[in-house]
Amino acid sequence: METESELRKIEEEIASCNKCPLKKTATRPVPGEGNCHAEIMFIGEAPGYWEDQRGIPFCGAAGKLLDELLLSINLKREDVFVANILKHRPPENRDPLPNEVEACKEYLDRQLKAIRPKVIVALGRFAMAKFFPYGKISRDHGIARLVDYGGQRYIFVPMFHPAAALRSSEVEKQLRRDFLNLTQGVERFKNSDQQEKSESDQKEKIINEQLELI
Repeated sequence: METESELRKIEEEIASCNKCPLKKTATRPVPGEGNCHAEIMFIGEAPGYWEDQRGIPFCGAAGKLLDELLLSINLKREDVFVANILKHRPPENRDPLPNEVEACKEYLDRQLKAIRPKVIVALGRFAMAKFFPYGKISRDHGIARLVDYGGQRYIFVPMFHPAAALRSSEVEKQLRRDFLNLTQGVERFKNSDQQEKSESDQKEKIINEQLELI
């Protein structure tokens, strides 16, 4: 309930936000939606035309492809949380400007803190840059790694944006392949974390036993 309440509060603040000029040219805010307890959070770049009209992220052609990709790994939109770096549509779908990214940063950071996903999938280079600023989407797409952000550790996977896949059959092939490999990459890091925790617990147990003997 606390998570849902916090997400609603963030939505209300986004709706009345005047930190940058985007609200003046947008039709609706697009804060994000999905499972507030999701293990996987998908983060895109910015709302497009249909997202701006409906206030829902990834509800146009790119969203249909995203839904199809989710089904390919036995997930539905209701299983994950989907958001964007920007919460209002840039005019003519242009690239986000640095001041706009900075203005929206607080809202996405608070969503991450509230939802506490284990996995972040960044769709496109602007989303990747938030967590992996020296990455290159053409080189690093589909590769899972651990990143520390905002005092939390996440399994992080950058991928091509579905909109880019609609423009290139080769990018679409790579995106589909990356989705199919997503589960395997995530499980590898989960198992690694569990092993590290087990080893840490064992070391702590040994230290405590030694202290009892002193």
